[in-house]
Amino acid sequence: MSVLLVACNSKGRNSEASAAEVPSAAVVAVKRGDITRYLNLAGQFQPYQVVDVHAKVSGYIRHIYVDIGDKVRAGQLLAVLEVPELDAQLKGTTSELARSRDEITQAQHNVARAEAEYSALHANYIRLQQAAAAQPGLIAEQELDDVRSKDMASAAQLDAAKAALSASRQQSDVANADNERVSALNNYTKVIAPLDGVIIWRYADTGALIQAGTSSDVQSLPVVKLSQSSLLRLRLPVPEDAVQYIHEGEEITVHVDAVNRSMTGKIVRFTRDVSLTTRTMETEIDVENKDLTLDPGMYANTTLQLQRESSVLTIPAQAVIHNGNRLSALVVDSQNRVQVRNITLGLEAAELVEVKSGLNEGDRVIVGGQSKYQPGEVVKPQLQQTPSGDTEVEPREGEQ
Repeated sequence: MSVLLVACNSKGRNSEASAAEVPSAAVVAVKRGDITRYLNLAGQFQPYQVVDVHAKVSGYIRHIYVDIGDKVRAGQLLAVLEVPELDAQLKGTTSELARSRDEITQAQHNVARAEAEYSALHANYIRLQQAAAAQPGLIAEQELDDVRSKDMASAAQLDAAKAALSASRQQSDVANADNERVSALNNYTKVIAPLDGVIIWRYADTGALIQAGTSSDVQSLPVVKLSQSSLLRLRLPVPEDAVQYIHEGEEITVHVDAVNRSMTGKIVRFTRDVSLTTRTMETEIDVENKDLTLDPGMYANTTLQLQRESSVLTIPAQAVIHNGNRLSALVVDSQNRVQVRNITLGLEAAELVEVKSGLNEGDRVIVGGQSKYQPGEVVKPQLQQTPSGDTEVEPREGEQ
């Protein structure tokens, strides 16, 4: 009886010792989730357009109606120049135009007179010619020759009168064109805003001499600098490795710390050229600024979505074993034995990675301390929880 008790006690102790020798392993289940990768970039607002408004004629500023910070509309009068010699030219061309029109009127009268004379002389010639034909010898040949000569002379005078009328009209066209040119120049004494915007600089005051902006032999001074700020360009230097994700219409989140304002913009244009010095590509977003709360030169922080994968197989990054170019994971099977699986990864985020091949949904993989386990070894799995999705935001240049 005592021998049996000893044997039973010995078997119980061996069983407890065997259970204690089975190592535990932290495992997670392979499951589907979402992985998104973002890039943070800092950009600077630029005006949509900046124009130096020049005068097209040289002159002295008689009046200037705007100053720095003024909002102006397209077509608004900004300044008026005084150009006395241009006024004299305009009066001269106006007088020349009136004279050319009088010459046309006189030429028209000459044509009418020549037509009347030709009509009378030609009718007389036809009548005498018909009479001579009806009764030969009735009209002397000398008389017929005189009448024929006068008829031909009157026709030539009519042609000359018509040519003079045509020349007068051409001269009038020249005078009219010259008058229109000088009138246009005279209109340029009024400096007009070419677009809606804000005056960001004023170069001249009343009485200042302004050179014509069309002169190539002088350094002409603008009257004002005009910025179209109701629509701004946000320029971003996108790193070379992110260029492949830049597409027109792509949405991007913009936050301006200076005014504590956030908005969503869209990529509207990019250079399609990577700078050799910075290895970045200039990319622009148009931002509405009708209330002018944003100013050109302000910085904005942006978040650009680079990649997103939805409902893909995911595992924690620490479950991946790196062995040179080969990637693997330790899987605990249904008998709680360790297996090695070669895997292929896709998108990688901060905590989770996408598994493209090598694992199935529901597989249990060991996370952490994989070197402690051998293939075929029996382990006691301890299931850990993992997030259903992961978002990685890459820092902008200069951040760690």
